[in-house]
Amino acid sequence: MARIIFPDAKELKDLSAVQSHLARLGITLRSWPAPADKRARELMEKKSLNDAEKEELLGFVQNRFEELKREKGYQTRDMVVIHEDIPGLADMLAKFDKIHTHADNEVRYILAGTGYFGFVEPDGGQYLLEVNGGDYINVPANAEHWFEMRGCARCKAVRYFIDTSGWTPNYTGRTREFAEAAATA
Repeated sequence: MARIIFPDAKELKDLSAVQSHLARLGITLRSWPAPADKRARELMEKKSLNDAEKEELLGFVQNRFEELKREKGYQTRDMVVIHEDIPGLADMLAKFDKIHTHADNEVRYILAGTGYFGFVEPDGGQYLLEVNGGDYINVPANAEHWFEMRGCARCKAVRYFIDTSGWTPNYTGRTREFAEAAATA
């Protein structure tokens, strides 16, 4: 379940309170249980997936894609699988650990593992949102944010797109001020 971590190491864990706090930035957070099917669980527990296995796992959450197509007009989706043995992983993740925006919404449904979205509030304050299996997040276009793994080695997530061209990071040049110690407390 998602939690917000503030720079002073205080946390917000209650789902309704987390959703309310995120809504101030236009961010939607939902709790969608990950698939419970035995085969889906096997796929989610594997370190890496080939393309056929990714498509198979996407099939277990096709109902979510259909729902998002109707609600928000999403046209395509894919599966991202992050694990410690990916060649060039640090360079890949470094593209997203700087504060940036996108021209389109950034939408993720975390199926397994953990990741961290950092957000910048209108007053410049910053905080982290830890997302885990079963968390769906929609970060609106132009919201200042970053993404990092923070020592977590693995994550499987569905990415949803209206148009993939709007997903390029546009770096803001703003400095991240969120302390590492606060996120690990």
